[in-house]
Amino acid sequence: MTQEVIARSDLDLFADAVLADPYPAYAELREAGPVVWMDRLNAYACAGYQEVRDVLNDDATFVSGRGVGFNEVLNEAFTGTIIQSDGDDHRPLRAALAEQMSVRGLAPLRERATTMADELVLGLKGKGRFDGVADFARVYPLQMVGELIGLPEEGVDQLIAWGDANFNVIGPRNARFEASLPIFGECFAYIGWLHEDPRNRLREGGLGWALYDAADRGIIGHEQCPPLMAAYLVAGIDTTVASISFMLHLFGSHPGEWDKLKANPQMVSRAYNEVLRLASPALCFKRVASRDTEIGGVPIAAGSDVVVLYAAANQDPRRYPDPARFDISRNAGDHMAFGIGRHNCAGQSLARMEANALLSAMVIHLDRIEIGDSRRHLNNTVQSLGYLETRFV
Repeated sequence: MTQEVIARSDLDLFADAVLADPYPAYAELREAGPVVWMDRLNAYACAGYQEVRDVLNDDATFVSGRGVGFNEVLNEAFTGTIIQSDGDDHRPLRAALAEQMSVRGLAPLRERATTMADELVLGLKGKGRFDGVADFARVYPLQMVGELIGLPEEGVDQLIAWGDANFNVIGPRNARFEASLPIFGECFAYIGWLHEDPRNRLREGGLGWALYDAADRGIIGHEQCPPLMAAYLVAGIDTTVASISFMLHLFGSHPGEWDKLKANPQMVSRAYNEVLRLASPALCFKRVASRDTEIGGVPIAAGSDVVVLYAAANQDPRRYPDPARFDISRNAGDHMAFGIGRHNCAGQSLARMEANALLSAMVIHLDRIEIGDSRRHLNNTVQSLGYLETRFV
């Protein structure tokens, strides 16, 4: 049945107050209807679990190749990347990543990941108070990604800043966009530098080297290596850091759930799913309707922009009762934090391996996690913490 009246909103999804705590705004949008017209964005937005799932699963209707960002600068820069391509253009890019980033492809790294996690947790235990973001959540993914890709020492210390800029530039042209644009350019200049002489600048055996092997074998074009490298460098680090930071915060502020996990360490994977559901790092991306269609009975004209609110879907009470409650017993494996369908996060196996290794090490070595002051870091499309006072006991 077609819905005759379409809800409208003048809400600024990228305002500081919304980004500092987006969930009240998301609840307002869900209550307004299955789809809401956003006056400030000239786009529709869907915030309900089922609507988000339906849009992401129908990648033939709601396409990525016409722009996943909220401005033309980003969409032009992302043209031809794995995140902004469809159909036959997307398939070889995805295959090139999937071979290395699958659970099987990452298996040789599992022992190293466990060792690194143990060393990091034990090194901080007994240290006293530390910053759980800078000293813990950022350290591990940077080490893992640097080794995994085979990066030279030059540039690794900039990956966090480049990732943050990348996700800001996905948003509309606000102050965060303008401040991040030069840093965003630095990242692509670095990728171009790697591309000029990859065999000498990337370490043999890393995923970066493997991309150029795939190009040499004709699986992908050599011109596709830089955008794929961008997916490695900027698409996954910040979101993984965010999820690890929230993991610390949630267990530190819910000691009963920590005790539950300590008593049931086999629940590590389930616990991380609940972290991702409750504090989804990726807030939103955009799709474009390729034909006249509808979402939840609301007509959507061909060419319309559709904002897909991943984090909102994960706190839809119609799918997750009492959605703001942190409960590691909850079966949250169908959350939308990594997306779903053809454009689900290609690096999710790596993110899960990293977070599960860290959480397992924490369960083994720590009795409790104490937290103090915290501070949000505002980004246009990723929610994260900028600081978290932490103590491992």
